[in-house]
Amino acid sequence: MTRSDGPVPPRAGDALALVRLLQLASPALPIGAFSYSQGLERVVEDGVVRDLATTQTWLGDVLELVLASGEAAIAWRLRVAATERDAAALQRWNDWFRASRETAELRAETEQMGGSLAKLAADLGLLDGFARDVLPELQPVTLPAAWALTARGLGVDGESSHIAYVWAWLENQLMAAIKSVPLGQVAGQRLLLALGARIPAVAERARSVADDDITSFAPGLAIASSRHETQYTRLFRS
Repeated sequence: MTRSDGPVPPRAGDALALVRLLQLASPALPIGAFSYSQGLERVVEDGVVRDLATTQTWLGDVLELVLASGEAAIAWRLRVAATERDAAALQRWNDWFRASRETAELRAETEQMGGSLAKLAADLGLLDGFARDVLPELQPVTLPAAWALTARGLGVDGESSHIAYVWAWLENQLMAAIKSVPLGQVAGQRLLLALGARIPAVAERARSVADDDITSFAPGLAIASSRHETQYTRLFRS
C-alpha cells in the first residue's frame, strides 16, 4: 500500500481514486466529527431550528453565506498549497483559519479534528517527507489543513477532495440535526438531496473568491456557538 515516501497515488479518474475519496469523506473516519454541532444544538434549544423547513433554512444559509466565502475558501487554498508543496502558504492559511474561529468551542473543534486526522494520516503512512516536515510548523493544525495533506497523500485530486470537504461538513451537520431537532432518517435524506445540490456552486464560489474577500463574519453563528458553551444539557461538544 505504501512506500517509504508515501502511498502510490491512484490515476486521476480511476476506481481507486473514487474509493480513496469515499474513505476520506466517510462519517466512519475516526476524527470525532460526530461529537460537534457547530452551534446547531443551541439554535435548536432556542427554537430557531425546530423542524424540516427551519433546519433547511439554517443549514442552507450557513452553507452558502458562511462556508462558501470562509472555511471552504480556506480549505481550497490549503489544498492548492499542499499540491504545490508551498509550506509558507500552508502555514499562513492554517493560522488564518485558526484565528478566525470566534469561540473557544469552534477553535477546539478544528484543532481536535485536525490533530486527529493528521495522526491518522501518519499512522496510515499517507504523509511523505514534505508533509512530515511541514506539520510541526502548523501546530496546532486545523481540520482543513490536515484534510489537504491527507487528500494529497491519498492521491485524490484537488477539486474532488474540496467537494468532499464541503459534503462531509453538510453530512455531519445533518447527522447532528437528526439527533437534536430531531428529524427522521427520510427527512434527513431529503435535506441531503436538496442541500447537496448546492455544493457544486458553493465549491466554485470558494475557489473563485479573491483572497481579500475571504471572510468568516457570521455573528448569528458566533452567538449561537458562544451560548452553547454554557447550555445546561448538551449532546454535542460545540
